Amino acid sequence: MDVKKVEKMVAERGKAFKVLIVDDEPRIREIFRDFCELTNSVEVDMAENGADAVNKVENGNYDLVTMDLIMPEMAGVEAVSKIKKIKPHLPVIVITGNATERLVNQAGVKGASSILYKPVLLDNFIDEVVSTLERSPAK
Repeated sequence: MDVKKVEKMVAERGKAFKVLIVDDEPRIREIFRDFCELTNSVEVDMAENGADAVNKVENGNYDLVTMDLIMPEMAGVEAVSKIKKIKPHLPVIVITGNATERLVNQAGVKGASSILYKPVLLDNFIDEVVSTLERSPAK
């Protein structure tokens, strides 16, 4: 992660970024969390499915959401759609491993800011998080 860039953005805004990582695989959530927390400039919360993510967004204040598409309880496409209705300007990065092209296109139509494909190279994940936070209206 470009720690200096993120730390500069945090210094300018006066508080750490808060990221919600949504994936049904605990290992994936933990890996992404560990890389986000390389700096004290990013606080991480996690959800294991779309329903949990929607609930957290309704009751929390996040700067960015990363969302798996294929999960139990509520799929990522539905969760992205609901999140965008609750907080239209909240950026969502979709991260998927085995979604169909149709499902990926639905996620894009429903408001995802970008899509990464698993296996995600950590450099790509970090670059996308930093880039999305830079473009965010809440930065």
